[in-house]
Amino acid sequence: MRLFHVSEEPDITEFVPRIPHRQDLDRTKGLVWALNERCLPNFLTPRNCPRVTYHATDKSTPEDIARFFSSQSRHTVAIENAWYEQMAKAVLYIYEFDTSNFYRQNSNFKLQDDIAGYYVSEKTEIPISVTRYDDLFGELFKRDVEVRILSSLWELGDAVQQSTLNWSLCRMAYAQPRL
Repeated sequence: MRLFHVSEEPDITEFVPRIPHRQDLDRTKGLVWALNERCLPNFLTPRNCPRVTYHATDKSTPEDIARFFSSQSRHTVAIENAWYEQMAKAVLYIYEFDTSNFYRQNSNFKLQDDIAGYYVSEKTEIPISVTRYDDLFGELFKRDVEVRILSSLWELGDAVQQSTLNWSLCRMAYAQPRL
């Protein structure tokens, strides 16, 4: 398994554990977050770009697959058309981690959220590599991700939440208002 962190910052030399903002997490321990390769496409957008992402799993129904995918791809990232230019110009840096500190003593990964692909470490992490991505659309296409560009994300977001797909709605506070 490979684990990554996506950033717009080109020169991060260490990732120091931070106290989580979420109320449902232990706020007495700092964490470093990483994500797996399967969910990496969900983060290949500018940081604050609102997006609806989803992918099929073995629990997804044929009806949902037919409804939510228009190609052979089984992973979609949808953004608003207002973000198209920013995404086309954005540069991201993909930091890869050694996975050892993301393990528990019993050799299981410290998986925080399977659908989002989040793993955590309680130690300062030094990246083992960094890769610059300056063609985000191209990177998504290389990974066989269907990209949708919509005037509004709300209808798709509402619908996918009722589906059998694994989904994530990210940065929706920056989305166009509901109509």
